[in-house]
Amino acid sequence: MAEGQLFELELFGEGVERRYRKMRPEVEEMPWGTLDTSTLAPSAVIAARKAWTGAAYQEHRTGIACAATLRALIEARAPLDLVAVATRFPLDEMVHVELCARMAMELGGGTEIVHDPDAMIVDAEKELTPLMRAADLVVRVFCVGEALSIPLLRGTRNAAQHPLPKAVLARIVKDEAAHGIFGFTFLDWAVPELSEADRIYLGGRADRVIQVIHRQWEKIAARPSRSSGGDALAWMQTDEYLALADKAMRENVVRPLLARGIPVAAHPA
Repeated sequence: MAEGQLFELELFGEGVERRYRKMRPEVEEMPWGTLDTSTLAPSAVIAARKAWTGAAYQEHRTGIACAATLRALIEARAPLDLVAVATRFPLDEMVHVELCARMAMELGGGTEIVHDPDAMIVDAEKELTPLMRAADLVVRVFCVGEALSIPLLRGTRNAAQHPLPKAVLARIVKDEAAHGIFGFTFLDWAVPELSEADRIYLGGRADRVIQVIHRQWEKIAARPSRSSGGDALAWMQTDEYLALADKAMRENVVRPLLARGIPVAAHPA
């Protein structure tokens, strides 16, 4: 990265914001202003600010990935109804960005993230056919990333004790449910058009993402245990989170991919 940029967000306001609020009124309906951090340890609050700021950044990255996938689907002439369903995903992610960012603000403000805007996602190789470009992005973004996130978000929502993070996570979970099944719906259409070499290639791409996730889990496992006060900030205990993550990877990612002829080796089924 030659020169990073600070990850910052803004609203245009005026009529544009009013149209946005009309499209997704549930954002303003959250119980904002109800989270009292005075009873929580300062270290827990700082950790939560970092976590929610990081979540906003990750949702922003996913929004880019969803938009890139949508373009690839259109270029591949995927079924119109399938493409139409996918058009809502970038909007969902922008809503999630705002929800996570506002959660950080409720806790005292976002924390600093410096990033490279040109390296937010890994695009599909241009040399691939339009169908394979779409399949590559769908497998990595939806069949792995989004499918894995649903049970983890649901578990985190269930762990939340305060109404605000619980409501925020419930909204995200509701949207992500459609994201999680989309990738496998696409494969049900696309797999008959793929060669064995194509499917092996897609399995390798899935494996690379899974390996990155495994490294993230190793870092999580090495962290000190969070305090019990974290529950109010929508945290799960480390062991519980990692056990759920492993189960979700097997049941929500690996097995559905194998069932559709996409060979995955980076995680046991």
